[in-house]
Amino acid sequence: ASLGSCSWHCLVGNSKKWRPEQTISCTLPLAGGQTITLQASRATETPDVVTFSWSDETKTFGEILELCGQLPIPPYLNRETERSDLTDYQTVYARIEGSVAAPTAGLHFTPELDDRLLAEGHRITELTLHVGAGTFLPVKGRQVAEHQMHSEYCSVPTATLETLLEHIDSPFVPIGTTSVRTLESLYWFAVALQQAEQEGGEVAEPFHLDQWYSYRMRQSCGATLPSRREALEILLGYARHRGLDRLTFSTALLIAPGYQYHMVDILVTNFHQPKSTLLLLVSALIGPHWRSLYEHALADAHYRFLSYGDACLLYRQDL
Repeated sequence: ASLGSCSWHCLVGNSKKWRPEQTISCTLPLAGGQTITLQASRATETPDVVTFSWSDETKTFGEILELCGQLPIPPYLNRETERSDLTDYQTVYARIEGSVAAPTAGLHFTPELDDRLLAEGHRITELTLHVGAGTFLPVKGRQVAEHQMHSEYCSVPTATLETLLEHIDSPFVPIGTTSVRTLESLYWFAVALQQAEQEGGEVAEPFHLDQWYSYRMRQSCGATLPSRREALEILLGYARHRGLDRLTFSTALLIAPGYQYHMVDILVTNFHQPKSTLLLLVSALIGPHWRSLYEHALADAHYRFLSYGDACLLYRQDL
């Protein structure tokens, strides 16, 4: 919503060719033959921070991006963005701008499919996680512990918490790993609130979940951790006490084998790349069976992988 100028941490391709003292400028066309001049520069001491400024201060940065940006389809597709991607690489339920990529498991859903699910008695509720660029970073170290997890912004309406609590005895089926990460982070948000209350303190606001918090708490608290129902009640109590219509927080939660799920029973997700944190998440959910699952898919040429690929329905290994 910035007007006139703003600064962002950016991933810059061929960055060595862009000297810090060099300002890049371009002209963007508007309707009626008008134009806007956009400039970008970066400082020597912070080369990943790009400062943007534009000539029409009535336009927000979001509007500027719509004028000059291009839909960022995954690089492994090895092609330029096509017109069909503007609708195909988008979920039918997206409402809030902020992600750097679409949550691709949601691409399989259509209004007609949603209507059918509702008619069959399923309840659909929504939450938000803005997918960050770090989700594409591979695990490069030999040990998972060496991987620095990225942080992503989450927003969950209190109405969603109420719906989950109302259907507490039904399986929770997130669509995509982004929904998994949000739901599981919600649980640990509740644990942090419970711990703060027991110690007579408060949770820092805005709340941020670091990548190892869940593992530390499982080791220290063990059997005293709250149930799914108790976690949702803690979160709703916190939101109502503060008059919040939604909970917003950031998460760097790393879900890897050894992680015990609290909010997820069944997962709809696409096939993921090797050495990805998303594949770690899947293997934590279904256990060693993930290998035979992927071997089966790789052996059959009819399966399609990654963003425009097929989806699986995966059950938590202890169900």
